[in-house]
Amino acid sequence: MDAAQQEAAARARELQSQWYGEPLGTLFRRLIDDLGLNQARLANVLGLSAPMLSQLMSGQRAKIGNPAVVQRVRSLQELAGDVARGDTSAGDATHRMEEIRRTAGGSVLNNTVQGGAVGTSQTPVKRIVREIQSLMRSVSDAADVLDASALLADRHPELAEFLRVYGAGRTADAVAHYEEHAS
Repeated sequence: MDAAQQEAAARARELQSQWYGEPLGTLFRRLIDDLGLNQARLANVLGLSAPMLSQLMSGQRAKIGNPAVVQRVRSLQELAGDVARGDTSAGDATHRMEEIRRTAGGSVLNNTVQGGAVGTSQTPVKRIVREIQSLMRSVSDAADVLDASALLADRHPELAEFLRVYGAGRTADAVAHYEEHAS
Protein backbone atom coordinates (compact mmCIF):
# COMPACT_ATOMS: atom_id res chain seq x y z
CA MET A 1 0.00 0.00 0.00
CA ASP A 2 1.48 3.36 -1.00
CA ALA A 3 1.43 6.52 1.13
CA ALA A 4 -1.71 7.92 -0.53
CA GLN A 5 -3.61 4.66 0.05
CA GLN A 6 -2.43 4.56 3.68
CA GLU A 7 -3.57 8.15 4.19
CA ALA A 8 -6.97 7.40 2.61
CA ALA A 9 -7.39 4.32 4.83
CA ALA A 10 -6.47 6.34 7.93
CA ARG A 11 -9.05 8.99 6.97
CA ALA A 12 -11.67 6.28 6.38
CA ARG A 13 -10.97 4.79 9.83
CA GLU A 14 -11.25 8.28 11.35
CA LEU A 15 -14.65 8.76 9.69
CA GLN A 16 -15.73 5.29 10.85
CA SER A 17 -14.86 6.29 14.41
CA GLN A 18 -17.12 9.35 14.06
CA TRP A 19 -19.98 7.39 12.49
CA TYR A 20 -19.81 4.10 14.36
CA GLY A 21 -17.88 4.93 17.53
CA GLU A 22 -14.71 3.12 16.44
CA PRO A 23 -13.03 1.88 13.25
CA LEU A 24 -15.03 -0.94 11.69
CA GLY A 25 -11.98 -3.22 11.65
CA THR A 26 -11.82 -3.00 15.44
CA LEU A 27 -15.57 -3.39 15.84
CA PHE A 28 -15.81 -6.35 13.45
CA ARG A 29 -12.78 -8.14 14.98
CA ARG A 30 -14.39 -7.81 18.41
CA LEU A 31 -17.67 -9.26 17.10
CA ILE A 32 -15.73 -12.12 15.49
CA ASP A 33 -13.94 -12.86 18.77
CA ASP A 34 -16.93 -12.37 21.09
CA LEU A 35 -19.37 -14.38 18.98
CA GLY A 36 -16.94 -17.07 17.76
CA LEU A 37 -17.33 -16.20 14.09
CA ASN A 38 -15.00 -16.02 11.14
CA GLN A 39 -15.07 -13.19 8.60
CA ALA A 40 -17.16 -15.16 6.10
CA ARG A 41 -19.81 -15.96 8.72
CA LEU A 42 -19.88 -12.35 9.95
CA ALA A 43 -20.30 -11.11 6.37
CA ASN A 44 -23.18 -13.58 5.91
CA VAL A 45 -24.98 -12.51 9.10
CA LEU A 46 -24.58 -8.83 8.21
CA GLY A 47 -25.71 -9.31 4.61
CA LEU A 48 -22.43 -8.10 3.13
CA SER A 49 -20.14 -9.75 0.62
CA ALA A 50 -16.86 -10.99 2.06
CA PRO A 51 -14.89 -8.51 -0.10
CA MET A 52 -17.06 -5.60 1.13
CA LEU A 53 -16.51 -6.64 4.75
CA SER A 54 -12.77 -6.80 4.10
CA GLN A 55 -12.78 -3.35 2.48
CA LEU A 56 -14.65 -1.86 5.44
CA MET A 57 -12.28 -3.53 7.91
CA SER A 58 -9.15 -2.31 6.10
CA GLY A 59 -10.41 1.23 5.57
CA GLN A 60 -10.64 0.91 1.79
CA ARG A 61 -14.29 1.87 2.26
CA ALA A 62 -15.49 4.18 5.00
CA LYS A 63 -19.27 3.86 5.21
CA ILE A 64 -21.80 1.08 5.35
CA GLY A 65 -24.27 2.20 2.71
CA ASN A 66 -27.20 0.03 3.74
CA PRO A 67 -29.14 1.08 6.88
CA ALA A 68 -30.29 -2.53 7.38
CA VAL A 69 -26.64 -3.64 7.65
CA VAL A 70 -25.96 -0.86 10.16
CA GLN A 71 -28.89 -2.12 12.22
CA ARG A 72 -27.59 -5.69 12.04
CA VAL A 73 -24.19 -4.47 13.30
CA ARG A 74 -25.93 -2.82 16.26
CA SER A 75 -27.94 -5.97 16.91
CA LEU A 76 -24.77 -8.07 16.90
CA GLN A 77 -23.12 -5.61 19.30
CA GLU A 78 -26.05 -6.03 21.69
CA LEU A 79 -25.87 -9.81 21.31
CA ALA A 80 -22.13 -9.81 22.01
CA GLY A 81 -22.81 -7.86 25.20
CA ASP A 82 -25.46 -10.39 26.26
CA VAL A 83 -23.02 -13.26 25.62
CA ALA A 84 -20.22 -11.51 27.54
CA ARG A 85 -22.51 -10.96 30.54
CA GLY A 86 -23.63 -14.59 30.42
CA ASP A 87 -27.23 -13.59 29.67
CA THR A 88 -27.22 -15.60 26.43
CA SER A 89 -25.87 -19.09 25.82
CA ALA A 90 -23.87 -20.12 22.75
CA GLY A 91 -26.87 -22.00 21.35
CA ASP A 92 -29.19 -19.03 21.86
CA ALA A 93 -26.58 -16.72 20.32
CA THR A 94 -26.46 -18.89 17.20
CA HIS A 95 -30.26 -18.75 16.93
CA ARG A 96 -30.29 -14.97 17.44
CA MET A 97 -27.59 -14.46 14.79
CA GLU A 98 -29.79 -16.34 12.33
CA GLU A 99 -32.74 -14.10 13.25
CA ILE A 100 -30.56 -11.00 12.83
CA ARG A 101 -29.36 -12.27 9.43
CA ARG A 102 -32.96 -12.66 8.23
CA THR A 103 -34.07 -9.19 9.27
CA ALA A 104 -34.26 -6.24 6.95
CA GLY A 105 -32.86 -4.13 9.76
CA GLY A 106 -35.66 -2.88 11.92
CA SER A 107 -37.96 -5.70 12.93
CA VAL A 108 -35.67 -7.81 15.11
CA LEU A 109 -33.21 -5.86 17.19
CA ASN A 110 -32.44 -8.05 20.17
CA ASN A 111 -34.11 -11.41 20.04
CA THR A 112 -33.89 -13.97 22.80
CA VAL A 113 -35.13 -17.50 22.94
CA GLN A 114 -37.45 -18.03 25.88
CA GLY A 115 -39.19 -21.37 26.13
CA GLY A 116 -38.74 -21.94 22.41
CA ALA A 117 -40.42 -18.66 21.48
CA VAL A 118 -38.65 -15.63 20.12
CA GLY A 119 -39.23 -12.47 22.16
CA THR A 120 -37.57 -9.11 22.66
CA SER A 121 -35.35 -8.43 25.65
CA GLN A 122 -34.73 -4.83 24.67
CA THR A 123 -37.26 -2.37 26.06
CA PRO A 124 -39.65 -0.96 23.47
CA VAL A 125 -38.35 2.56 24.11
CA LYS A 126 -34.73 1.52 23.64
CA ARG A 127 -35.67 -0.35 20.46
CA ILE A 128 -37.40 2.74 19.06
CA VAL A 129 -34.49 4.98 20.03
CA ARG A 130 -31.93 2.62 18.44
CA GLU A 131 -33.95 2.59 15.20
CA ILE A 132 -34.07 6.41 15.13
CA GLN A 133 -30.32 6.59 15.85
CA SER A 134 -29.53 4.01 13.20
CA LEU A 135 -31.56 5.83 10.57
CA MET A 136 -30.04 9.22 11.41
CA ARG A 137 -26.51 7.83 11.48
CA SER A 138 -26.99 6.12 8.14
CA VAL A 139 -27.88 9.48 6.60
CA SER A 140 -25.17 11.65 8.13
CA ASP A 141 -22.17 11.52 10.43
CA ALA A 142 -22.12 13.00 13.93
CA ALA A 143 -20.12 16.08 12.92
CA ASP A 144 -22.66 17.07 10.25
CA VAL A 145 -25.57 16.44 12.63
CA LEU A 146 -23.94 18.69 15.23
CA ASP A 147 -23.37 21.38 12.59
CA ALA A 148 -27.03 21.20 11.54
CA SER A 149 -28.08 21.31 15.18
CA ALA A 150 -26.01 24.45 15.77
CA LEU A 151 -27.62 26.14 12.75
CA LEU A 152 -31.10 25.41 14.11
CA ALA A 153 -30.40 26.16 17.78
CA ASP A 154 -31.52 29.82 17.82
CA ARG A 155 -34.75 29.49 15.82
CA HIS A 156 -35.71 25.86 16.58
CA PRO A 157 -34.09 24.77 19.85
CA GLU A 158 -36.25 21.66 20.32
CA LEU A 159 -35.41 20.37 16.85
CA ALA A 160 -31.74 21.19 17.41
CA GLU A 161 -31.81 19.20 20.64
CA PHE A 162 -33.47 16.26 18.88
CA LEU A 163 -30.76 16.19 16.23
CA ARG A 164 -28.00 16.47 18.81
CA VAL A 165 -29.38 13.77 21.13
CA TYR A 166 -30.40 11.17 18.51
CA GLY A 167 -27.85 11.93 15.79
CA ALA A 168 -24.72 12.31 17.88
CA GLY A 169 -25.55 11.36 21.46
CA ARG A 170 -25.46 8.20 23.55
CA THR A 171 -28.37 5.78 23.50
CA ALA A 172 -29.00 6.26 27.23
CA ASP A 173 -29.38 10.02 26.71
CA ALA A 174 -31.72 9.48 23.77
CA VAL A 175 -33.85 7.05 25.83
CA ALA A 176 -34.11 9.67 28.61
CA HIS A 177 -35.06 12.32 26.03
CA TYR A 178 -37.68 10.05 24.48
CA GLU A 179 -39.21 9.18 27.85
CA GLU A 180 -39.30 12.86 28.83
CA HIS A 181 -41.01 13.99 25.62
CA ALA A 182 -43.21 11.02 24.73
CA SER A 183 -45.61 11.51 27.62
